[in-house]
Amino acid sequence: MQIEDVTARGPTTLDPLRSIAFRSIWSSTQVANLGWLVQTVAISWLMATISASDLMVALVQASTTLPAFILSIPAGAIADTYSRRLVMITGLSLIALASIVLAIAAAFGFVSPWLILGLGFIAGCGFALNDPAWHASVGDILDKRDIPAAVTLMSVGYNMTRSVGPALGGAILAFLGPLAAFLFAACSNLAPLGAVLRNKWHVRKSPLPAERISTAIHDGMRFTALSSDIRAAIIRAALFGLAAIAILALLPLVALDRLAGGPIIYGILFAGFGTGACIAGLNNRLLRRLIPQEWLMAIASIACAFCCISLALTSSVPLATLALVIGGAGWVITWTGFDVWVQLASPRWVVGRTLSIYYAFLSGGMAAGSWIWGTVAQTYSLASSLELAAAALLLVAASGFVLPVHLAAEADQQGSVYPAPAVALDLKPRSGPIAARTEYAIDDSDLDIFLDHMRTRRYALARAGARDWTLQRNLRKPSRWTETFRTPTWMDFLRLHHRLSPSDQEVVQLLAALHMSDKPPETDLVIERTTDARRTRSQPVARVSRP
Repeated sequence: MQIEDVTARGPTTLDPLRSIAFRSIWSSTQVANLGWLVQTVAISWLMATISASDLMVALVQASTTLPAFILSIPAGAIADTYSRRLVMITGLSLIALASIVLAIAAAFGFVSPWLILGLGFIAGCGFALNDPAWHASVGDILDKRDIPAAVTLMSVGYNMTRSVGPALGGAILAFLGPLAAFLFAACSNLAPLGAVLRNKWHVRKSPLPAERISTAIHDGMRFTALSSDIRAAIIRAALFGLAAIAILALLPLVALDRLAGGPIIYGILFAGFGTGACIAGLNNRLLRRLIPQEWLMAIASIACAFCCISLALTSSVPLATLALVIGGAGWVITWTGFDVWVQLASPRWVVGRTLSIYYAFLSGGMAAGSWIWGTVAQTYSLASSLELAAAALLLVAASGFVLPVHLAAEADQQGSVYPAPAVALDLKPRSGPIAARTEYAIDDSDLDIFLDHMRTRRYALARAGARDWTLQRNLRKPSRWTETFRTPTWMDFLRLHHRLSPSDQEVVQLLAALHMSDKPPETDLVIERTTDARRTRSQPVARVSRP
């Protein structure tokens, strides 16, 4: 099933609002987004006026995106291991704290370029913790069929505030000053924190104890590395973020230098970007029905390239605003597409980690892009920076031919519903290593089908945590095949069994159907022990049979 079909035939964009918890958090998040955009306008403009460095202006964007690159992967592992709600509370608390401190510093006249960047970094740490946990929680709060609509609604909501927030920020900045903007943001950032504290939702708990964070990170990175489609999406998202961030990072300089405007003009330009993003978000389902996904992604990148070129060449506010409407539409189409796909392609046990890796790479790309385009603008010219960014976006548009994302495969969201195999020994969680051996008798006429199923099983087991997977053929009895793999401990084996999806279990049934015997293939589970006399005595083989 393709994502376009899921989105087109699934619920309407507003259906997720029927959930009280989702509606409360989503609506309060829009309040916080409005405050954050007002604060962003004030900070960017303040930095442009108190610092003579174009690089410092561009680094305002980098200060909030760099923490996501550094912390997102550990944050995703934490979100999958512990309570996602508590992780959200921690992240939202950091964001609120940074806004409050900035307001206090502005009130007492302590604002400096490095203080602005430092507090932006703290807020970015909060976003790094909150965003993967919040996006992963969507699948806990809502049904699976509502996930595409929810992700689109989250993007639309943010871009609705983006169409209003910058203009409001420019007005507040022009008539009331930066302090009023910072106070407004500090108050609004308390709204989602209160909503998460008020609401609780049911989460399907794993019957197994929590993993160590280092192990959870390793398992998440292994799953992502072995999932070719997720890997391709992440690489393309990082490249798009690196190129497209030039639009937002250099926008204060466009308003100040090319358009000779003030805070109001900057707010109007920002509002144009948000308006385009909002329009595209509301029509996302229709666009996905009319245009194939890869072509839609390419068109979105070209739209952002057109925006960069227009900003580099025009000195007209209306034309620049129109270009930003087009750029905003391309921006939201791209991010919504990748976000929805990563959500649906990831099982629930690892979704926080795949999303966090996705956010880490796109945030790293945007942080690097902010620095690169700011440096080019300072060394050469603003127009040169925007033109080079446009060229990079055209290359990103063509990347779909090199790194295609196959949307036909949608992963099972839940883990195994089958009971773990019983053993005759009283194994401890850290007992191991554990080795599994399964023997098959395969007719030569079924060999190609058997090997094809085994390739599928190999990747399924590797993503779930299996190590040292091998497939061996008996030289004396060529019809005999033996599949083997290992896990470091008994607990790792139980986790692997729990992570296998229903479709992974179906492969087992397909292999059993090829087995030339009335009985199903027999699996031996053994614990490997040393012969060192200083170690405890070896334990016997634990044999279980399963289809």
